[in-house]
Amino acid sequence: MATFYDTIEPQLIRFIERQQMFFVATAAADGRVNVSPKGLDSFRILGPNRVAWLNGTGSGNETAAHTAIDPRITIMFCAFEGKPWILRLFGTARMVQPGDQDWDDLIDLFPPMLGARQVYDVTVAECQTSCGFGVPLYDFVGQRDLMHSWADRRGPEGLARYQREKNATSIDGYDAHLPESLLEV
Repeated sequence: MATFYDTIEPQLIRFIERQQMFFVATAAADGRVNVSPKGLDSFRILGPNRVAWLNGTGSGNETAAHTAIDPRITIMFCAFEGKPWILRLFGTARMVQPGDQDWDDLIDLFPPMLGARQVYDVTVAECQTSCGFGVPLYDFVGQRDLMHSWADRRGPEGLARYQREKNATSIDGYDAHLPESLLEV
């Protein structure tokens, strides 16, 4: 049975801290709903109703495009080991990019990541737990280092070029609102 919470309670924090992966879901009014898996050391709890996650350069930029249109976001954690549990954080996201006023404060919460393109500052309106009886058991082996090596091979200029070419719009053609510094080339 689902249980709802108005804040991120201590037992929810402990659960989040044990997870190696989470999922982010966003959508504009039209077009595709996007669900992305996230890993690495990219999630922080900032308060009882506030979280942040660091987004690196990827093959798309759906979250940026969607949250610029409609800031609704759902972040989901599910247990792949131990007690079967699913946790959803429902809220609104504010995208913070290099050059924005809050960028330095938020990026400093995370380990350095070449290719970091946004931090999403999320106000959590509600949390929901439910059983994870259908979630399979998996053994965690480790985080992949491919994102770091991929970004290192491109370097800052190559990453900026990649973002201009591949991350400027969503797959539905919505503007992903790249920072001005990327567009001034």
